Amino acid sequence: MATVEALLGGSIARLRAAGSEMPRLDAEVLLAYVLGIDRTGVIAHPESPVGDGAAERFEAAVARREAGEPLAYIREVKEFMALAFASDARALIPRPETERLVELAEDEIARRLLGAPRPAGAPKVRVIDVGTGCGTIAVALAVRLRGRGMLDEVELLATDDAPAALELARENAVGHAVGDRVVIREADLVPAGEPPFDLVLANLPYIATDAIDDLPVAASFEPRHALDGGPDGLAVVRRLVALLPEVLAPGGVALLEIGADQEAGITAVVAELGEGWTCSVELDLAGLPRVARVER
Repeated sequence: MATVEALLGGSIARLRAAGSEMPRLDAEVLLAYVLGIDRTGVIAHPESPVGDGAAERFEAAVARREAGEPLAYIREVKEFMALAFASDARALIPRPETERLVELAEDEIARRLLGAPRPAGAPKVRVIDVGTGCGTIAVALAVRLRGRGMLDEVELLATDDAPAALELARENAVGHAVGDRVVIREADLVPAGEPPFDLVLANLPYIATDAIDDLPVAASFEPRHALDGGPDGLAVVRRLVALLPEVLAPGGVALLEIGADQEAGITAVVAELGEGWTCSVELDLAGLPRVARVER
């Protein structure tokens, strides 16, 4: 019967040869996943025996990682804002960069709800997450608002044009006990007939088509349509921006995730809306342009 140490030793060498940037971490995470324990348990007990069944499952997981498949898809989970999201090939894997968008959305809602006394019967803050994918933005935002006692004053709608992604989003909403607080609907961007929104959030595809094949191999396992932003990376974002005059309420704000090289591009797109519209760009934790704030 193999030990933890023996299994890790062989797999680390294989993953390093396959081009993994963090082969030891990958191996430890995968073994912990197979054994159903925390990674610290793997590190602390290298002498522990591993049953044949678990060893076979670990071998299969390592082979998938060798082929470039993302850890999130192998483990079927990805952590985002300290929450565990179900993750598989139905939707893009949540990225840490997107956490900045959720933080800004939470701040904007708090400003509206807590900045001044609200009269009794005041309408709820209407929020839409366009292109929700696995529901990361809408669900994480709902959980954070619930923790601050603000969720009852907010209406949250999440949309996507991929039915499979919406299934995953619903699973995540239910898993985090906000399934009855986030309305999830199939739509091409914004559903027709919806009243205007106070806050429009979107992490839409923003990779230029020609650049997709140059991404790390892990990206090839993700839905291409969730990455492909057209010739300049802003084709889908441009379509949403064009809708803002009709879907954004007076005084409303749109927060749109962009690529680090797209600050000038999104500014030009917003300028096409005409006089009165402004665009500013917030940086992520790495100091790179990440979230465009659009308003009038």
